[in-house]
Amino acid sequence: MNDRIEVTIPVLNEERTLEQQVLKVLEHFQAQLNRFEDINLVIADNGSTDRTPEIARRLEAQYHNVKYLRLDKRGVGLALKSSWGASGADIVGYMDLDLATDLRHLGEALDILVSRKADMVAGSRLARGAKVIGRSPVREVTSRAFNMIVKTWFRTKFTDGMCGFKFLRRSCLPELMRRGACNDGWFFSTELLVVAEHLKMKVEDLPVTWTDDPDSKVKIGRLAIEYLKAMRALKAKLKNSVLDAAHE
Repeated sequence: MNDRIEVTIPVLNEERTLEQQVLKVLEHFQAQLNRFEDINLVIADNGSTDRTPEIARRLEAQYHNVKYLRLDKRGVGLALKSSWGASGADIVGYMDLDLATDLRHLGEALDILVSRKADMVAGSRLARGAKVIGRSPVREVTSRAFNMIVKTWFRTKFTDGMCGFKFLRRSCLPELMRRGACNDGWFFSTELLVVAEHLKMKVEDLPVTWTDDPDSKVKIGRLAIEYLKAMRALKAKLKNSVLDAAHE
């Protein structure tokens, strides 16, 4: 398994839990993923104003397979695009710092990509076999409603656009971004899947065990408005993409 792998964790003001969670990931790399010869972790800091940069730089200095990327502008999508765009890895992806998605699924996702059974692997809390622990009814209903809207608007097959656990072969990234996956915010995660299906790439739904973080910083109302605006923009981009492709 000689593919080079980079796992990105986007962070914003995470001084309280950053070191603890990063050490969990590194321990998992060593104990469960040593079949992958070159696997690294990127801490993509999009505008932290607390001690996050200090802690991240210390971890980078202490561990050979940890990199720190600093951006002054906020945005999860921006952090991921910056990290993956600067990467020389064969496989890139991300997961949330809260590690809500069980780490055992990381090996499953990477095995699929290394074997080239898919171009992208998307963690799903809604696919058959998935298990969700401790999620509030409001968040559950919101997630299902959003995914239904995406499926209706874009006629997609994937089941969970919002899950913060996605991995892909980096060679797919330029075309994905050129065809419309370019949002700087949270919607970038969903854009990747929509555009990948639009381009007939192979997207693998991976049922995951997911445990809700009661301290989540996500504001549902604000996020819903952001998503709806981004969905309209993506719809227009895909329409233009089809027109452009017809003239190429």
